[in-house]
Amino acid sequence: MKNYFPTFLLIVVTLACVKTYSQEINIIPQPMQVQRGNGTFTLTRSTTIGIPAKQAEAAKVAAYLANQIKSASGYELKIVETGGTIEFSLNSKTDVRLGKEGYTLEVSSTSVKVNANTGAGLFYGMQTLLQLLPVEIESKTVRDDVLWVIPIVSITDNPRFAWRGIMLDVSRHFFPKEYIKEYIDQIARYKFNRFHWHLTDDNGWRIEIKSYPKLTEVGAWRVPRTGTFGSNTPPKPGEAATYGGFYTQDDIREIVQYAKDRYIEILPEIDVPGHSMAALAAYPDLCVTKDASIQVNPGTAFSTWFGGGKFEMHIDNTLNPTDEKVYQFLDKVFGEVASLFPFEYIHMGGDECYKGYWERDPNVQAFMKKNKINDGHELQAYFNNRVNKIINSKKKKMIGWDEILEGGTVQGAAVMSWRGVKGGVEASHKKLPVVMSPAPIYYLDMGQGEPTVETPIYDYARLNRVYSFDILAPGIDSTYVLGGQGNLWTEQIPTAPQAEYMTYPRAFAIAETLWSNPKHKNWENFVKRVENHFDRFEYAGIHYSTSVYDPVIRVTKNSSGNLVINMTTEIEGIELYYTLDNAWPMHYYNKYTEPIVVPEDVDIFRVVSYRNGKAVGKVITLTADQLNKRIREE
Repeated sequence: MKNYFPTFLLIVVTLACVKTYSQEINIIPQPMQVQRGNGTFTLTRSTTIGIPAKQAEAAKVAAYLANQIKSASGYELKIVETGGTIEFSLNSKTDVRLGKEGYTLEVSSTSVKVNANTGAGLFYGMQTLLQLLPVEIESKTVRDDVLWVIPIVSITDNPRFAWRGIMLDVSRHFFPKEYIKEYIDQIARYKFNRFHWHLTDDNGWRIEIKSYPKLTEVGAWRVPRTGTFGSNTPPKPGEAATYGGFYTQDDIREIVQYAKDRYIEILPEIDVPGHSMAALAAYPDLCVTKDASIQVNPGTAFSTWFGGGKFEMHIDNTLNPTDEKVYQFLDKVFGEVASLFPFEYIHMGGDECYKGYWERDPNVQAFMKKNKINDGHELQAYFNNRVNKIINSKKKKMIGWDEILEGGTVQGAAVMSWRGVKGGVEASHKKLPVVMSPAPIYYLDMGQGEPTVETPIYDYARLNRVYSFDILAPGIDSTYVLGGQGNLWTEQIPTAPQAEYMTYPRAFAIAETLWSNPKHKNWENFVKRVENHFDRFEYAGIHYSTSVYDPVIRVTKNSSGNLVINMTTEIEGIELYYTLDNAWPMHYYNKYTEPIVVPEDVDIFRVVSYRNGKAVGKVITLTADQLNKRIREE
């Protein structure tokens, strides 16, 4: 017996070092139908991935899965044409339940089968399969302490909306090619299928246009500034414009193919006629002022906002809608854009167009009078229709922000509703295609937690608010709603980690609204799944926000004149610990159980969130002055 004892001991020790899992199902977005079975399937080195012969899409998805598994487990799974333990297969006969992007996933103790009508469906089934594996599957280094098990389950799934998008603004801050690929990989995990690429604005022109090389020679660069966007100092005389960058046309072709391999269409945006300062820095003759001093804006204050959407520009950033040279310029620009992006739509912007310079220009006014154009809105509608014809001539469809509804309808154009839901409702009644992207709820640059620890911004959208929102607004004709998207504007987001922090977890909530059956929405269940994906992001090296753990702090004043602090939390199971004596709060201090009456001489209030005995939120510090500014009438 002594000859066998060391082997037995080794087995015991090895098993003790392997992690085991409760096998909860934490899929985001929630599948349409999930039936849980008993037991698990175990992934091993001998597992194979089977694909039918001559199914290139299945082969592509199988290779993607094999690469992810190799990265995390070290297993090099063979891809075979018959008899795979994990099988990906396109249906020989269309399954009408699944449509173009749905799939079925069947896991037994001995096999995994993914079926779909299209390659996109197989890809989404594969992403669900990855989410059924332990969180370490996201690891970028090999983990040999994990038992790679998948719960036995039967899933039938297909999306609620065809357009499921995320927009990234690369004009305010440039993000290099390799990070754009990483960001596309991230959103692909959650079954987004549209990447809206905001390529031009006042602060940088990011796409190479061979017909107009100065767009990137001049328009892609600005003087470097570090600070709050909108409050930066203007360029100094002779200061070099060294901050920025652009994507070559080869870069764009590479990224477009990369996205296509992940079943994501890229929507390019060339924002006109407003937001054109970077273009005008290169070609000032395209605006009515022809101001040769225009520079790419480095985040200085160049406008005054009066509320209610009214504003005044102090620098001309608007193309001249009465100049034929502008349309010649746009014809060439959109022609090159159309040749690079296979997606059926091109976004022309159309938002926040200041019309003051038009109204003060005698040539523009003469043009308006001659063409019976009554005001600036109708003049912009004239411009929009000209652009629509240009884009259509490139065999593309036009989409624009909801301002394109003002002054007259652009026939055949799609509308992206950002100023709330009103524009989407109006567009649907005009029988125009609609993408719902309402601020502030679907604006990922909005604050998502306690204002004093968030990047300063004008509005907030906490996770619960985003999750509870439905894009099918009252009165909208859903027939014309293509879907929705979240928008990440980057004025205050200069780095990749900050982009991720602002995107997640709110993009999870948007993904669920756009994919899942709204009848299945359950906040507590969603939070559980979000926390599982926080763990996944830790292994994937993706940043995220924990603002969902932070309290909502409200301040009133009682009849004795004392401040009273009331705190609530978005999720259950959060314990709040606070101090009033300048100490750093932790679980040894006061636990919040009822409104706090603040003694008269308190200088600083601090609070921190705990969950399951562990600090999970930020330490929030409010001075007496800050508390007083929050007072609301009881």
